[in-house]
Amino acid sequence: SSEINPEKIDYIQAHGTGTKIGDVLETQAIKEIFGQHAYRVKVSAIKSMLGHLMGASGAVELCASLICLSAGMVPPTINYEHRDPHCDLDYVPNMVRKAKVDYFMSNCFGFGGKNGVLILRNLKS
Repeated sequence: SSEINPEKIDYIQAHGTGTKIGDVLETQAIKEIFGQHAYRVKVSAIKSMLGHLMGASGAVELCASLICLSAGMVPPTINYEHRDPHCDLDYVPNMVRKAKVDYFMSNCFGFGGKNGVLILRNLKS
């Protein structure tokens, strides 16, 4: 346990495979954990730009997020065209967004229930 209050999380790097069931379930999990804060936290999926890199996804997405966050930006979810009413969070659609991020969370889900979540703190904050 990170012992960090969920409301401290400013950004979530979603697993975000772009599948209807997967994205809906991840959205539901975010809402369950974060409550009303889920609607304030920025969420995006780097897979929308790179595709699914399978075993390398977690490391590549973490590196991409760290680069963006060190520059004071949140990466977008590109090709976001049609809003699913079951996926109603701030998915940072199509354009990078300037943002100060003190804490961020990176989700990585694998086959057979091999899942991981990293929470990182911006040391410049």
